[in-house]
Amino acid sequence: MNNNEKESVFAIGELAKEFDITHRSIRFYEEQGLLSPKRTGQNRVYDNKDRVRLMLILRGKRLGFSLAEVKTLFEMYDTNGNSAVQLGTMLEMTAQKRAVLHQQLEDIQSLMQELDEVEARCREELAELEQGKIA
Repeated sequence: MNNNEKESVFAIGELAKEFDITHRSIRFYEEQGLLSPKRTGQNRVYDNKDRVRLMLILRGKRLGFSLAEVKTLFEMYDTNGNSAVQLGTMLEMTAQKRAVLHQQLEDIQSLMQELDEVEARCREELAELEQGKIA
């Protein structure tokens, strides 16, 4: 890094606001070993690497990855500069998530069909009861 390049640093409040999460969430990710801010006195100072990791943590959560799975990917990246290994693992994890989601979708479609059938029977019986009261 030359004198014209200054590393970006962020306070916990800045990251919390940027990503619309709580300070507590950020501290939790730190406790889980996913973020490693530097400290200046009592204050945490996050660098751009921590910011990117926080973005990846939140994306992983949206995609259904556990924090343990995210941590595995981070550790793989930290210990092995070979991104092909990391990308291969990510593809495997993505395929597993996709399979789970497909199964959940099939289960939901089946439940919706069952609900439709129950609703139809209830409407038929209600109509029969109403006709019986009128007749």
